[in-house]
Amino acid sequence: MSENCSHDCSSCSASCASRKQGEMVKDKPHLLSRIRHVVGVVSGKGGVGKSLVTGLLAAEMTRRGFSCGVLDADITGPSVPKMFGIHERATGDQDGIYPVTSAGGVQVMSLNLLLENETDPVIWRGSLITGTVKQFWTDVIWKDVDYLFIDMPPGTGDVTLTVFQSLPVDGIVIVSTPQDLVKMIVGKAVKMAQMMTVPVLGLVENMSYLKCTDCGKELPVFGKSRAEELGKDFNISPVLRLPLNPSVAAAADDGRIEQVREEALAPLAEKLAALPDKK
Repeated sequence: MSENCSHDCSSCSASCASRKQGEMVKDKPHLLSRIRHVVGVVSGKGGVGKSLVTGLLAAEMTRRGFSCGVLDADITGPSVPKMFGIHERATGDQDGIYPVTSAGGVQVMSLNLLLENETDPVIWRGSLITGTVKQFWTDVIWKDVDYLFIDMPPGTGDVTLTVFQSLPVDGIVIVSTPQDLVKMIVGKAVKMAQMMTVPVLGLVENMSYLKCTDCGKELPVFGKSRAEELGKDFNISPVLRLPLNPSVAAAADDGRIEQVREEALAPLAEKLAALPDKK
């Protein structure tokens, strides 16, 4: 224990016996930020619609009367601003950086909002990427946000580790698809969350089926659903299935994600609404 120990491990970087085993110092948000809950949206692999689910959750929680923000941590593949119809650049002053607010009231911060042109590639090494993600937490002024959703890059690499270690994450939502290899992929995400003592709040199987417009039958385009099986194997609840819906994809492409209402997400939205505030 340090001679000047204040017994407040959250504000101390020292490693000593008084720190609880496994406890990590979390970075503090900007002094002007007010954030109640932080929820990560993760996937074991790319191409599963993780950003889409992030956008749908932020829109749904906003409709339920909560103030939401999206921190786009997928630095080299930022797609969140386009989904929300945001094309202007973020601004800042001597106090900090301000996220851009969507038409529906969702605060968004993404590297695309800082680039000269939103189509410019981001060719950065890992340390610069993780440093930027942390700055989106420490230097951005998030105004009275009830739920800050973090759109993670795929996999269990640097950014995911940085977020788990540095930010006070309440839990994660895992996004998957029905392919055979999904059990292994989801298992990696679950085990990482367990190792970092981060709760898994739910599993969303995206592109689970295509509903026939004539008869209403669910067609398993990408194979048999494994959502319920995964929920049982990894003790995850709720487990949700989202259909492959061309109109939803078109809305995201057109920047109208806030106009989409996906009823299947209701159980997860209810669970998020019931999260207790941090002490």
